[in-house]
Amino acid sequence: MDKIRLDIIGMSYSQSQSGAYALILGERDGKRRLPIIIGGFEAQSIAIELEKIKTPRPLTHDLFKAFAEAYHIVITEVVINKFSEGIFYAKLVCSDEKTKTEIDSRTSDAIALALRFNCPIYTFENIMSNAGIMMDEDNDLTKPEEKVEDPAASPESFSDIPISDLKNMLREAVENEEYEKASKIRDELNKRK
Repeated sequence: MDKIRLDIIGMSYSQSQSGAYALILGERDGKRRLPIIIGGFEAQSIAIELEKIKTPRPLTHDLFKAFAEAYHIVITEVVINKFSEGIFYAKLVCSDEKTKTEIDSRTSDAIALALRFNCPIYTFENIMSNAGIMMDEDNDLTKPEEKVEDPAASPESFSDIPISDLKNMLREAVENEEYEKASKIRDELNKRK
């Protein structure tokens, strides 16, 4: 199975979940985006590394990197290898120059470590097709044929909305950078497949 290389596109604060963030990954050679909901601590750790901010004491991910390097272990790649019931799963591919080992990880922790080890992040086509959101040439969602008002604010009420309307709502949510809402709509669409 061919892997798809991902880059970090951005992060936004969750409007409905206190302390949560939407991390947006984009395929390097394509137009799809993968929104992943992460916790505040992991978001902070990712943001600090992206901005190259030096902290007075090491964060947990910095400590992990120092510990691994002390024993000549490096993370060579991160693979988001599963998407189930709205949750992403990842593996750290590690090497000590003699052996290669895969370690299960939360996706948010894996991405925080990928930044610190300067290693690539990958996923697979089945995950991008199930959980990804397509962007057009202008880096916006392809515009829907007609605008549909958002009659629902919570995922519980998404179950009564027709699929065609949900697809339009998904496009609009991504266009407005409401990535958490977009991920909930995507999950509802996936449940109906």
